[in-house]
Order: sequence, then structure tokens, then C-alpha cells
Amino acid sequence: MSLAQKKCVPCEGGTPPLGHEETEKLLRQINLWHRVGINGAYAIERTFRFKDFAEAMKFVNKVAAVAEEEGHHPDIKISWNKVMLQLTTHAIKGLSENDFIMAAKIDELL
Repeated sequence: MSLAQKKCVPCEGGTPPLGHEETEKLLRQINLWHRVGINGAYAIERTFRFKDFAEAMKFVNKVAAVAEEEGHHPDIKISWNKVMLQLTTHAIKGLSENDFIMAAKIDELL
């Protein structure tokens, strides 16, 4: 089953974040996302470019709908024609499979 076909599941504190090997394996399944360090933990992020602000906002609204459906929400930075999304699982202070599921679902919105 592809990542985009999976559903996010609630993640509780005490669950360890994904290790380097598993993260690298999952990164190969999503396009143009990369791992970044934030506050001593890891996230994945991707920047999307659009023709103008209106198109960027349409995309953000689609992302918001999927995030609500999945119960897993990205951090979003919007500028005139760019949207930067960052995913991490705050409850475990690192990456979980949910982050990669959301990234795959977001990629399908394009």
C-alpha cells in the first residue's frame, strides 16, 4: 500500500521517533521533500511555487482540508507565490510515519 493510501493514526508521547534508516527509506517514497533539523528534532519540508498568491492560497486550503481529515497538521509559511510546508510529530519530538503519509497526500493535491 502506498503512503498516500494510508491513514494517519494518533501518536502518543513515549513512542520513539523514526530512526535515520527508516526516515531515509520513507523519504524515497515522496517527491522533493527533505529532512531538516528543528529545535533538536527532525521534520520534513517542501516548498511549492505557484503563479500568484491566489493559487498559493487555493493550495493551502486544500492542504488544510486534508490535514483536518487526517488529524495531522503541517506548519505552513505563505508568501506571495510560495508555500513552505513542514511536518513533524510534536508529541514524539520527531518524525513518525504520519508525517510521510501527509506529505504523500499533499503531493497528490498538485
